[in-house]
Amino acid sequence: MPDDAYNKITHCLFDMDGLLLDTEYLYTKAFNRITNRYGKEFTWEHKAHVMGFKIKKVACYIVEELELPLTVEEFRQEIAEICRELFPQTNPMPGAVRLLKHLKENNIPIALATSSDRENYEVKISRWHDLFDLFDHIVLGGSDPEVVSGKPAPDIFLTAAKRFRDNPDPSKCLVFEDSPNGVEAAVNAGMQVVMVPDPNLSKHYTSKATLVLNSLEDFQPEKFGLPPYVT
Repeated sequence: MPDDAYNKITHCLFDMDGLLLDTEYLYTKAFNRITNRYGKEFTWEHKAHVMGFKIKKVACYIVEELELPLTVEEFRQEIAEICRELFPQTNPMPGAVRLLKHLKENNIPIALATSSDRENYEVKISRWHDLFDLFDHIVLGGSDPEVVSGKPAPDIFLTAAKRFRDNPDPSKCLVFEDSPNGVEAAVNAGMQVVMVPDPNLSKHYTSKATLVLNSLEDFQPEKFGLPPYVT
């Protein structure tokens, strides 16, 4: 697609899990640690369905879909415990550090819009505070009262945009996402969206994205009117 096919933007919004931090495989590991006990498997099809959801909605889906002999709250409590063990191991995804630092150095307003709640967020970023301190602000969909509905509803991205000092029009915001629900949320918010899907994700899940990349390393800021990388 030619560069003039993309609208110039002024602000950037970022998802976190699977996009900035390599946590998605840890979620799969955590879920299967529970489901495997009951002879059930949390598969890629299940994962594609729930990526981007708030954890309560994920728990409801897994308990019901896999017919686990647990209440939703029991599942949530056990997942929280496993995540506290696993998440401190997480590392940034390729290209994430370079892109965030580049945008910050060029005074492009950036915000984080993640479905995580405060507790999970703090565990995930425990080794990466310097990186996440680059954001102008952070919206935690799992515990923010203004985010009434989770992805694929647009609430989280509209809330994040509104909290920028200059309250940009959604059309001036570019969202970075890895999940189908996140992409749909961005589209529903009236924003362009760069998708960096997991290679295991079926191609039909990527059709709504403005641009699909294999990695954040492949992003060319100038395509959206942002300052280019200096090589």
